Amino acid sequence: MRKWKRVESADGPRFRSALDAHEAELLSSLVTSLVGMLEDRQSSAPVDELAEMTGIRTGNSVPPQDDTMKRLLPDFYRPATEHPAGSGPAESLNSALRGLHEPAIIDAKNQAAQRLLDTVPRGGGKFELTEDDAHSWASAVNDVRLALGTMLDVGADIPERLPPDHPMAGHLDVYQWLTFLQEYLVLSLMGGSR
Repeated sequence: MRKWKRVESADGPRFRSALDAHEAELLSSLVTSLVGMLEDRQSSAPVDELAEMTGIRTGNSVPPQDDTMKRLLPDFYRPATEHPAGSGPAESLNSALRGLHEPAIIDAKNQAAQRLLDTVPRGGGKFELTEDDAHSWASAVNDVRLALGTMLDVGADIPERLPPDHPMAGHLDVYQWLTFLQEYLVLSLMGGSR
């Protein structure tokens, strides 16, 4: 992957880069997997009769059980201290907020992912993004990094390399490549040519 180049045009900034064929295929595959995970979560939401009558969509009121989805769709509220009545009030608040807002959050994640899939160069090569496309790329790549980082149990003390025979060595390399891709795109969005 080449670094990002910001180019000012009459229609606003454009963001240029290039991907090798294997990079474009890998990125498309990862984002497609992310979309599948989000669709599974969305389709698992119970049918709500009130939502059918009012047209207001509701989502799952219970948090995901899978650690990766918990990272992508975290709780809305975490109490700063233990509540004397236990965790019931926080769980109740999270349940209500999740039911109301999760469908829109999943929609936004899916839209960003789809925009990336629509603009990634098939077979690799040079490409150019609008500012809106670049924001979608940053969001979708961030979601893939969150998912992969959770699977790798990434923390503050992440190693630069794993031994070549480690079963997750390749995954860590992909995580670091996504970090590079996202970091330089965000820097370009902030106004610099990187």
